[in-house]
Amino acid sequence: MKKLLGLGIALITPFNKQGKIDFTSLENLVSSVIDGGVKYLVLLGTTGEACTLKLKEKIDIINCVKNVNNDRLPIVLGIGSNNTKKVIYNLNRINLDRIDAILSVCPYYNKPTQKGIYNHFKKISDNTDKNIIIYNVPHRTGCNINIETINKLIKKKNIIGIKEASGNLIQSYNFIKKKTSKKFIILSGDDNLVLPIILGGGDGIISVIGQAFPKEFSKIILLIKKKKINYAYKIYYNIINIISLIFKEGNPSGIKTLLKLKGLCHEYVRLPLFKSSPNFEKKLFLELKKVHLFNEYIH
Repeated sequence: MKKLLGLGIALITPFNKQGKIDFTSLENLVSSVIDGGVKYLVLLGTTGEACTLKLKEKIDIINCVKNVNNDRLPIVLGIGSNNTKKVIYNLNRINLDRIDAILSVCPYYNKPTQKGIYNHFKKISDNTDKNIIIYNVPHRTGCNINIETINKLIKKKNIIGIKEASGNLIQSYNFIKKKTSKKFIILSGDDNLVLPIILGGGDGIISVIGQAFPKEFSKIILLIKKKKINYAYKIYYNIINIISLIFKEGNPSGIKTLLKLKGLCHEYVRLPLFKSSPNFEKKLFLELKKVHLFNEYIH
């Protein structure tokens, strides 16, 4: 299996004004992040507005990205639900050739116990030979996986890691410290915690902001690994205000507005999300003008 370490990108799904998928922008975005040095691509997650897409649209997106990627980078595909049977059904409906792993969210809304979370992922694991990354994002799902459940799931050979987006740094460190397999990867799901999590022993990040600044974010992670922490912070602090700002009016509304300002896509999202306000776009534009690329560090 290709290693899913370092910078992964939680890709948006670009739309045009009519709400149709903008495949030209998607192709350009994928090419941009690959050229920027990212290590793998993540499709059809929260940032990709997967819950607003029909199955055929998802398949078309997968095929588009596969074609542009041309096997250069590993691809992680989001397939999740609060209905275990639905996850298994979708695993069997989608062509998973050239997909390196599945990203599957902890069951949302119905608030399962740890026993329920364990059996949900165990059942998924039993029904696919694909590698699985658990996605823990309790502020969206209403449930939070614990280290005891993780260590039970680690025994399943194809459950290889977790995207940890609780926002709780102590919990993230607890996962890193107490996991029972060195091979099990811990990936940050929070752009604002990338430095402390990797410094604390994490393996990388599945990033939103990284698709707007792929070179910079790739270099941040490389500098951390080389223990050039001050240089990493200099690049990070250069974009920290933008990282904080893009989530103020929801994700992916904010990142799409940023990508619009960088000429990579339109800002349109699908309901119930709504595109960012003109005032937000103005603030983001002013912050973007302040960004100075640290060329001495990113080349």
